[in-house]
Amino acid sequence: MRRQRLTLRIGALGLGLAVALAPVAAASATKKPVHHKAKAKAKHHGSATTTTAARTANFNSCSVITQAEAAGALGASVSAGVLGTATVEGGLACVFYGPSAPSPRNPNIGQLDTVRVVVVKGSDAVTWYNSYKTSPTVRAEAISGYGNQAYYDGYASLSVLKGDSYLRVAVIGAGTPPSLSAEEQLANAILPKL
Repeated sequence: MRRQRLTLRIGALGLGLAVALAPVAAASATKKPVHHKAKAKAKHHGSATTTTAARTANFNSCSVITQAEAAGALGASVSAGVLGTATVEGGLACVFYGPSAPSPRNPNIGQLDTVRVVVVKGSDAVTWYNSYKTSPTVRAEAISGYGNQAYYDGYASLSVLKGDSYLRVAVIGAGTPPSLSAEEQLANAILPKL
């Protein structure tokens, strides 16, 4: 009986921590670090979606941003870009870490003091762009002057649709709120490369 109570208390504590930390995770660079829809579709619809996810995730997001551009956006020195393996909004994130980024560093999870860039190219770009835009956790605010259309997610990232490319950037400082102006600066540097 005592062991059951202890197990219940530990389980409740874990649930309480998860709920308490949810806003911190939401304020992270990618809002939703891993787009679970890709996995869910793959499970329910077989290999066609798995092939689509693999095809859209094969673009190297690190190829469109330099370490100097990331450092300029963050306002601090950054590590070299690290390409994650988790599918984020249909692509793989390239992550640059600032000097105060927490350890361990995991490019598959949104963290403070980072610059995150995700590019999805091809026919699925508009689908992923709209999927994130209509997510119940996003408060999309239209932003003009970038690509065909763009929006700020209301938390920490700027999404831009340009032709068959979907660009999502997030700049999260260690002790400062997310900066839309830094994300716009970064988008201006990246968009000509798409």
